Amino acid sequence: MVYEQQKRRLEAVDEEELVLLRLLDEEYTRHPFYGTRRMRRHLQDCGYTVNRKRVQRLMRKLGLAGLSPGPSTSKPHPQHPVYPYLLRGVDIIRPNQVWSTDITYIRLPRGFVYLVAIIDWYSRKVLSWRLSNTMDTTFCVDSLEEAIKCYGVPEIFNSDQGSQFTSDAFTGLLINNGIRISMDGRGRALDNIFVERLWRTVKYEEVYLKHYGTIQDLLLGLTAYFRFYNQARWHQALGYKTPDDVYQTASGGGAKIIDKFGGARETSPVPLRSTGDVSRAALGQRHSAAA
Repeated sequence: MVYEQQKRRLEAVDEEELVLLRLLDEEYTRHPFYGTRRMRRHLQDCGYTVNRKRVQRLMRKLGLAGLSPGPSTSKPHPQHPVYPYLLRGVDIIRPNQVWSTDITYIRLPRGFVYLVAIIDWYSRKVLSWRLSNTMDTTFCVDSLEEAIKCYGVPEIFNSDQGSQFTSDAFTGLLINNGIRISMDGRGRALDNIFVERLWRTVKYEEVYLKHYGTIQDLLLGLTAYFRFYNQARWHQALGYKTPDDVYQTASGGGAKIIDKFGGARETSPVPLRSTGDVSRAALGQRHSAAA
C-alpha cells in the first residue's frame, strides 16, 4: 500500500513536470529572449506555483537560455577550444559560403528528444538533420558527415559554443576538410539567427500541430516536413522561391548579420538580404511601420 501511494505521487510529479516542460518550450519558441524570471511569471499566469530555482532546473534540462545579452548564455566544455565569430558584417552571396548548425528540444508524451540540423545560410536549405534521445556528439557528427557527403564543403561553418560543437570529433572533421570554424559570441542573439528561425518554423508548422507520440512517428513526420520545407515551401525572404530553387540556381538568396554593438554604422541588427541594398531611410521606414 505504501509503495502504491509513493508510486502515484511520483507519477503525479512526473506528469506536472512534463506539462511545465511543454509550457516552457512553447513560450521559449514564441519569446526566445525570456529568461528565468519571465518564464516563472509565465508559468504562474498558467496556474502553476513554481519558484525560480525550479524554472532554472527545467530550462537547463531543455538546454534553453534567454537570448538577450548577458553572461554565461552558452558554456563550452572547459577543455575544448572556442573559435571567434567570423560572420559579423559579412555579405553571404553564394551557396556553400556559410553553413550553420544548432540543437533544439522536441517533447514527446513521455519524454523528449533532440534535433540537430545543418542549413546553408544563402538559401536557407536544410542540408541534413538527425534525432537523438541524448545530447551527445555522435548525432551532430553524423549530420555533418552527411551534409559534406551530399553537398561538398562550405567555406565557413558556424555554431554555438556547446560542447557537442567544440568537441575534437566535430571540429576535427571541419579542420580536416579545410573548413573555417566560426562560433557565436556570448550574448549575441542574432549570430545564429537563421537556425533559430528554422526551429520556430518547424515547431509551429509541424511539431505542435501533430503531437507525435513516438520517436519513430516523429522521424517519419520530420522527414516529410523537411522535404516540403526545401522543395515546396515558399520563403518571403527568398522572393517566394524555395530553398532548393535558390540553392541550385545560386540566385535570389543572401544574408548579412549587421554588427550593432561593434561600432558599425547601421542602426539595426536585423539580418538583411545581400541581393539588394537597404538604405538607412528604408530601415527607418521599416521600424516605423513595425511600431
